[in-house]
Amino acid sequence: MHLVATLDDYGKPAWIAAMILGFIVWWPVGLGVLAYLIWSGRMGCGHKTAWREYFTNEARRFGGGFGPGGSTGNHAFDDYREATLKRLEEEATEFQSFLKRLRHAKDKAEFDQFMAERGQGGNTPRAV
Repeated sequence: MHLVATLDDYGKPAWIAAMILGFIVWWPVGLGVLAYLIWSGRMGCGHKTAWREYFTNEARRFGGGFGPGGSTGNHAFDDYREATLKRLEEEATEFQSFLKRLRHAKDKAEFDQFMAERGQGGNTPRAV
């Protein structure tokens, strides 16, 4: 790992040079270095949060940014949006409750059917 620390000290250009050299020497080595760079995040790519942070910062820079909890500057729209989001959260909670009751009813029906079939065949288990 001494090589990795040395390349980290020199920064991204050293990693790029190592990758190119790896492709020149033997293409699987270059491909391995490229995969390592992407997987480890050393090149600054592959991080999903980086894009989100970039766009959030750009929106703030231009005075906008009406993401969750942000203000658009229009109080009437902000109030409407807040009421709509609250209503949607309540509907989502009610729907989750409905699905839970539906699953419970289905499980009960399947269990009742199993018990009815078991009662018809007798109480002794069958040998397979």
